[in-house]
Amino acid sequence: MTTPTRLPDEAPALRVVPMPADSNAYGDVFGGWIMSQVDIAGSVPAHRRARGRVATVAVTNFVFKQPVSVGDLVSFYARVLRTGRSSIVVDVEVYAERRVDGRAKAVKVTEAELVYVAIDASGQPMPLPPELAEGETD
Repeated sequence: MTTPTRLPDEAPALRVVPMPADSNAYGDVFGGWIMSQVDIAGSVPAHRRARGRVATVAVTNFVFKQPVSVGDLVSFYARVLRTGRSSIVVDVEVYAERRVDGRAKAVKVTEAELVYVAIDASGQPMPLPPELAEGETD
């Protein structure tokens, strides 16, 4: 007997239900749609850390583990792994919650690592501001 997959304890950066327009004729969601949502979810903690505008500069890892189906509740969990002078590396884990034999089941469907860079109003890289202390807002 396998241990059921548990969703992470943190709040997801993004949660969405894919629709028929997001899938092929068999109801499997397009990988490109998932990649787009991963980029959006990854930008959330990057934007918070940069306290402003960021741009995606690289996808260093992207693994599809299971298909996603129309009607799955898809949750994207994103966290900052590390930062550089202007760069922010973000890990994104994706889970699908689906009905199997009348029961809700969570499945890890994708994991990815993306690199964002903080940019100024003219789109040029800029240094990250100092990190805020726990619970501090600006």
